[in-house]
Amino acid sequence: MDSRYLRAFVAVAEHGGISAAAQALGYAQSSVSAQLKRLEADLGVSVLVRAGTGAQLTEAGTRLLPYARESLELEERMRRAARGGRPRLRIGAQESLAHAWMPEVLAALEYGAGGTDTGADVELTVAPRRALEQAFVAGELDLVFQYDNGVRTVRPHQVVGHDRTLLVAAPAHPLARQETVTPEQLLCHDFLVAERGCTSEMLMDRFDRDLLAGAQQTLLQGSMAALLRLLGHGRGITLLPHLTVARELEEGELVELRLTEPIRPVSIVAQWRPRLGPAERTVHTLLALARRADPLPEVTRTAQAAQAS
Repeated sequence: MDSRYLRAFVAVAEHGGISAAAQALGYAQSSVSAQLKRLEADLGVSVLVRAGTGAQLTEAGTRLLPYARESLELEERMRRAARGGRPRLRIGAQESLAHAWMPEVLAALEYGAGGTDTGADVELTVAPRRALEQAFVAGELDLVFQYDNGVRTVRPHQVVGHDRTLLVAAPAHPLARQETVTPEQLLCHDFLVAERGCTSEMLMDRFDRDLLAGAQQTLLQGSMAALLRLLGHGRGITLLPHLTVARELEEGELVELRLTEPIRPVSIVAQWRPRLGPAERTVHTLLALARRADPLPEVTRTAQAAQAS
């Protein structure tokens, strides 16, 4: 099938209309429309419903989209291989990992710490958990690093690191003046959550009982920076991996609250797409480098897990 037809189709799906897709591709609108008609003629089904200036995918179009993206990515990889260029690797990471851990891992890869001929042209996408998962399922990412939320996938995946989990607040917060904090005391204070399904929310269920049942919760969609600023102004408390708040703790903008119930470490999980061609070697090299850069040494992790059990 002509890749031009698939490229036009994917562009319409991503931009929501033929006009916007044509502008993004640098084609005339009539050219994009013609390519879409040829695609539908080849497939024998309609893939788009045209409505005014917009367009929506039909059920057939929805089924086609991930295959179209995969086909275009395969074409890109073939072109790179034929030219003798480095493979492309599209990586996604949560903001918590991208600003304090991923740079070290990617720098080690670029400087050859994993051996010769393992480099790649890396494209890093930083986004909330749900956006990463959607992009991964849609075929827009090859490798994703996230904190474990307990969800298992049929795709290849591996635990590559671990991190401490901390209850934090501003130095002026009432609980910061106490030597230890009980779960019952948390119920009187606002608990900030960055997004549905994020680490701070997921960690609430990692105890023998629901640690924060009945707590006041405020949801901040999509911005860890906003959550940390609110915390710094004394607007609540939250439970986060250490990497997320390492700088703020070092600068004294936030402090760790000592819970009477120990908190288990959280895993860093990588999942990747199979059949990545030459990029597969880079993926496995990157996984090895990530394990080498584990933020929480095994001895410390074992001790913390024993305390929390």
